[in-house]
Amino acid sequence: MKAHRYWLIAAAVCVFGAGLTGCSVVQQGAKVLTDTGKLSEKNRDSIIKTSEAVRSTFSEITEQEEYYIGRAVAALILSRYKVYDNGGMTNYVNVLGKAVSYSSDRPETYGGYHFLILDSDEVNALAAPGGFVFVTKGLIKRCKDEEMLASILAHEIGHVSAKHGLASIKKSRLVDAFKILGKEAATRYGSKELAELTGIFENVLGDIVESLVEKGYDRKYEYEADKLAVKFASRTGYDPNGLTRFLKTMTGGPSVGAGKGWFRTHPTAEDRIGKVDSTIRTMAKVPKTLTVRTERFAQSVKGLKP
Repeated sequence: MKAHRYWLIAAAVCVFGAGLTGCSVVQQGAKVLTDTGKLSEKNRDSIIKTSEAVRSTFSEITEQEEYYIGRAVAALILSRYKVYDNGGMTNYVNVLGKAVSYSSDRPETYGGYHFLILDSDEVNALAAPGGFVFVTKGLIKRCKDEEMLASILAHEIGHVSAKHGLASIKKSRLVDAFKILGKEAATRYGSKELAELTGIFENVLGDIVESLVEKGYDRKYEYEADKLAVKFASRTGYDPNGLTRFLKTMTGGPSVGAGKGWFRTHPTAEDRIGKVDSTIRTMAKVPKTLTVRTERFAQSVKGLKP
């Protein structure tokens, strides 16, 4: 009974301390209790296991955890869209995207940045946590030059850099996960608890996919990603006006009312253009569009154009 009581005390301390200092103190305390014979090694390991899991639910998600969440989200996206099978174009988008990512505020992620083209005529781009970025054929077709495409990729990299995908996870999911993890002392994870945790994880992924594909991010996140896109694109040497010019292609026309892709999940192009222009005006120097890049873009996507 004493060992069980010590376990519960340690777990309770971990709950209230996680938001402030983490659970390292709890883990050290568990070691002391074990060394003095007041706690078995089995229960010590259980405390450490739970304290590490609780850290994941109440403090910042680690780079490695973000990568695995992002990979699972990417798999769900690929269950909805087919991949566009064109190695040359995929390589071009990856070279371009990675060049922009190197100039971002987050040039490295745990698993690196990965860019993939979706075989869809929707005008859309998506970024899963950890650096998984998707652009559709429809979006690339709408781009007139490399500046436009680089600015779109910079916008998506902005979402990754600012961790907007993780911000879309409902906090209640984490609380529910903790409630189950807190039962470790008594159950050692039975089938019921594992099933509940699996369900919660699926809901976490659902929160992110809903934001990416269905509802879109909060407007403040989209405006922030636009601002970061201007910064990242210009750092790479691209004219950030490429984003403005792309947004202007989304004002008016029959496809705007289709309710798909960026037309559904982003603020209106008109709202964004003014904010992007204001950001660009604050820059001391704006890179120019280069003909060599426009020609490279045209050559790389010629098989895509009608």
